[in-house]
Amino acid sequence: MAPTPATPQEALRPLEVARPLPGRERPAAARGTLGRLTAPGLAAALAMGAYSLGLALYGSYPFGPHSRAVNDLGNQFVPFHARLWDLMHGTTSGDLFFNWGSGYGVPFLADFFSYLMNPFSWLVGLFPRGLVDLPVFLVTLLSIGLGSALMTVFLGRLRPGSGTLRALLSVGYGLCAWVLNDGFADPMWMWGLVALPLTGIAADWCLRRTRWVAGTLLVALAWAGNFYTAAMATLATALVLGLRLLTATRMPHRDRLRAAGRAVSMALTGILLTAPVLTVTFQASHAAQPAPAVSYTGGPSLLHQVSQLLPGGHDPTPAPNLFIGVPGLLLVAAFPFVRAVPPRVRLGWSALAAGVAVSFVREPTILLWHGFALPNGSPYRAAFVLSGILVMISWLALAHRPRPGELAAGAGLVAALAWLCRHQAAVTTATWILVTGGGAVTLLALTARTAGGRTRTAATAALTGTVLLGSAYTACSVTAARDRIPWFQPKITLSGPSRAARDELAARTDWPRSRTDPGPHEFANNDPLLLGGEGGAYYSSYVPAATARTLQGLGAGWYIRGRHTLSFEDPAGQAIMGVSSSLSPVWESRTRYRTHRAHPAPLLTVRSTLPGPGAGETVFARQERVLGAAVYEVPALRPTAGAPAVPDREGWLLRPARPPAAQPPAARHPAAGPNGPGTTFTAHCAPGSTAVWSAPWFAGRVSGLGGHSKAIGSADVTANPVRELGRVPADGTVSVRFTGRGPQHVPGHAVGCLSRRGLTAAVAALRARGPVELTAGGHRLTARLRPGSRGSAVLAMPAVAGWGCAVDGGPRRAPRSFAGLLAVPLRSGASRLSCSYEPPGLRTGLAASAAAALALAAVATAGAVRGRRRGTPPRPSPRDLAPDP
Repeated sequence: MAPTPATPQEALRPLEVARPLPGRERPAAARGTLGRLTAPGLAAALAMGAYSLGLALYGSYPFGPHSRAVNDLGNQFVPFHARLWDLMHGTTSGDLFFNWGSGYGVPFLADFFSYLMNPFSWLVGLFPRGLVDLPVFLVTLLSIGLGSALMTVFLGRLRPGSGTLRALLSVGYGLCAWVLNDGFADPMWMWGLVALPLTGIAADWCLRRTRWVAGTLLVALAWAGNFYTAAMATLATALVLGLRLLTATRMPHRDRLRAAGRAVSMALTGILLTAPVLTVTFQASHAAQPAPAVSYTGGPSLLHQVSQLLPGGHDPTPAPNLFIGVPGLLLVAAFPFVRAVPPRVRLGWSALAAGVAVSFVREPTILLWHGFALPNGSPYRAAFVLSGILVMISWLALAHRPRPGELAAGAGLVAALAWLCRHQAAVTTATWILVTGGGAVTLLALTARTAGGRTRTAATAALTGTVLLGSAYTACSVTAARDRIPWFQPKITLSGPSRAARDELAARTDWPRSRTDPGPHEFANNDPLLLGGEGGAYYSSYVPAATARTLQGLGAGWYIRGRHTLSFEDPAGQAIMGVSSSLSPVWESRTRYRTHRAHPAPLLTVRSTLPGPGAGETVFARQERVLGAAVYEVPALRPTAGAPAVPDREGWLLRPARPPAAQPPAARHPAAGPNGPGTTFTAHCAPGSTAVWSAPWFAGRVSGLGGHSKAIGSADVTANPVRELGRVPADGTVSVRFTGRGPQHVPGHAVGCLSRRGLTAAVAALRARGPVELTAGGHRLTARLRPGSRGSAVLAMPAVAGWGCAVDGGPRRAPRSFAGLLAVPLRSGASRLSCSYEPPGLRTGLAASAAAALALAAVATAGAVRGRRRGTPPRPSPRDLAPDP
């Protein structure tokens, strides 16, 4: 008689507990919903409590004076959450599609999908705007809690056993090295901590051939919260699922294929449900300004990499951040020695962990983890998935009741690892305290759990205290070490000076008749999002190339090769962009600023013709072309003093000479830099005009006519804006000193003299051709034009893809570009213009989501019909799936 085919539950028995942990059986009622929530709730409470305690010990916000707004947390995510608050409360002119405030008008939906889709981000609306830093902290804290809770659930699916022990190991996942070193500064990435166990639970349902619809929704939830880390989590889950299928020896090959097929269809349908997230961000990324070129020059040494398994330290040298706490580390080290685990399982999981670790430090697989593009920054952003795999291994070891000798072997391996890595930067005093003290308590407690009664209870209590205190101490020590790095200085964000600036902007707002620009003072890299107004500053992975190149071409500055744009600082640039009031920095201070007022051109002007660029067009000529009038005098420069200047094809090459060594420092030129007194250039302009300088890629100091400014150019990563020098004196002589940091290039037309009277006349002419009425808000713009309008309507905003305009109710057409600005052809006598923005890729994504939703509904309906016909059998719990002891 042929053997009965194994059911999915029977086929999984090689992965279940061989010898369940001893303990009293709970009554059936205790195994209900409330009982199932106890262990996840414990994990969440311990993880969040330990993280909060660690920050309180260090004195970090919100428990102390040390700001958390470092790196992108202050530069991007606090401002973006402030923008979300504005959207939720209707206090901004834009909407989810378009942001009128940043970059003089940029798309926003891709930013929302990438930076603000963590569901916890939406809590920002419950707090006052001035306390935005607090809900941003809660995004991290609650993601830690939910990730720990879900990992506790998944470990129970991986192998049933003590909920308390699963919770304690899951705390190590929630507070792994990746969270404390990387994820804390990127709240949207923290959803990856949730996505890994979510997709793991969905994959487990595929193994058991149940809940396809629910699993698809879990995948969709993971990808919606943050598609970037969800992709990493999905890849890791696929590897874990493949391993479980390989080690489930009693499962027929046909059932393995069916489980794999279910997983593929579940993943594809779940991802398609979130298709707009992918299609919109893909199109935005394709249109974005390229990041600075990066290359992978080789990973850390083996010893450097494995040292990251030891808790308590922060290594300033890039490496995958891996530690999961002392209990998890001890059990991972003991796993190869636990004889109750079948050899193939030990070999498979060990190979999986080693393979993933190697994949983090090899360029082809780094590309795979990061969407086939080397990230501009740490290439080890996927490290949390290996921490999750290590926690799974630690649970597999503990669920098999490791014997004292096996635990001792693991402890010896940890001790050897610590000794070999003693000179690595990741190993600090905190590491030794945690490994020796926490390791000893953990070893004794795990050994004592083999006994029963009160000894077992005391051992569990000791383990709980070790996890709580050890995790808190780790969070404190890592935070303190990280904050000692010089460039890790926090941004000002929403403290007193920025609030005063916001009040100043709000008092002068005149949108859409003109812009109120927060200027380039950089309380954060996204000042318009943080403070309000309509400025040029914008820092995002989705800065359109059209925006970056247009603004820089017209005289604005940028950082990070244009992925962080800045506002205009010169009068002509501000007039072009309709800036009537702006804040400018006092360069020696991070908190002081000056307010400037002007009468600029309107945001929409009508031009009879649109002249094309001339050969070798300078920034001054480009501004004149947009203004429609000659307002600059661009004199020839002549080096007259200081270090030698060698002429080349496009200007001058400076080769600074140091002053004689015997010359006392006080005798040096007052503007001298580290390379000597610089080079003085002389030119002649009309008296009374305003001299400005333009040297985008120059680094050093520029001074003259009583003014000076710091130049930080670096081709083509950092671009200086056009800046004022001062008023040209009565004799018309302009002397400008360029003091470079090392050899530098000065353009041949680095100085322009602006006629204020000419600029006023040009602006007046443009205002005379402005609209009778202009309305801009949401993602729409409408204008009532003056009678007899013809030619082209030019909007003072970069011509990004997605806009469509209609004249006098005619068909919607894509506008053109004039010097990078949006231009709409008008027929003679045009009276009305209406434009609207639609994010590229949105329609395609919505269509794909609709198709996936229909497929999901069809499967759900078919399943419900089959269930009514056949009767729905009760679903087995993880404990029910385990073999009898």
